[in-house]
Amino acid sequence: MRRGFYRMRLNCCSDNKFFSSSTPLTPIPLPSPKETHLWYVIPSEVKGESLLNKYMEILSPCEKENVLSMRGDELWKSALLARTLVRTTIARYQINSSISPRSLKFRKSIHGKPEVDWQQGDHCEPPPLHFNISHTSSLVACGVTVNSPIGVDVETKQRTVKHNVLTLARRYFCDPELEVLNAIKDPYLQHQEFMKLWTLKEAYVKALGRGFSGAPFKTFRIRFGSAIGVSSHLSRTSSAEASEISVDLLDDSSDLTCNWQFMLLELAGSHYAAICTEKDVTNEGNREVPMKLRVWKTIPFVEDRCVSGTEAVRILCGSR
Repeated sequence: MRRGFYRMRLNCCSDNKFFSSSTPLTPIPLPSPKETHLWYVIPSEVKGESLLNKYMEILSPCEKENVLSMRGDELWKSALLARTLVRTTIARYQINSSISPRSLKFRKSIHGKPEVDWQQGDHCEPPPLHFNISHTSSLVACGVTVNSPIGVDVETKQRTVKHNVLTLARRYFCDPELEVLNAIKDPYLQHQEFMKLWTLKEAYVKALGRGFSGAPFKTFRIRFGSAIGVSSHLSRTSSAEASEISVDLLDDSSDLTCNWQFMLLELAGSHYAAICTEKDVTNEGNREVPMKLRVWKTIPFVEDRCVSGTEAVRILCGSR
């Protein structure tokens, strides 16, 4: 199998001429406390055995084993790029000049959310950097914040589902969300609104760091603006100012929180991306500060391009 071929290549590669372990990454200042950075890579644009081998070289032994255990070229490559994007993205922020992608270590929180395990001696205190990763076979994204937990989810707009979307909605969504989807008669639009809701709910659960079992989708509702409905808001707008996204808790016994803000994007014209971070409230009258976003498209060690404000990033709606 192809992963076996790459396992052999890792042991005896001699053509890795262009991507040495000292290949620099473009340094980026840390996000401000009110800012979110989003980096994404499109797997189909990452080509060349030398580059893929370079990515393998910066992974930990455990990560290599996990990647090589994936079945199928698309899954293998997506898993490799996900780990590579996390390591290269965090290393860009120059928190400590000695940090390299390969030297980073990770651990999991009590609920299983990955986080950086800053090594003793690197810093007096762990830096307040948070990250979250999401990937499909056709796009991998990593979000970064400072002083705020973050959840990111990406989904292919045309993703196929095993069952009718209403069947899945009845199983996973709350009644108000199901009513909104039921009201959409066009099957295509219904599918699109289902994918947007799913992406936002995933981002919220990941921001909490609780996982699906700790925050079942039916225990909270994603609400848009004045609650006219998802389709009326999202199918007619391309501006974040047109609709505010919020979360309502439906289970009185739930220990979830609603102090979160959202942004829903269309990336590369083919994917939905949802970002969820804690709300930033100023001291002036408890005024909520909207999320600021910068987006980069990257091929690590090859090319970085800021795509904020371009056609590659379309903001559909977000918290104001």
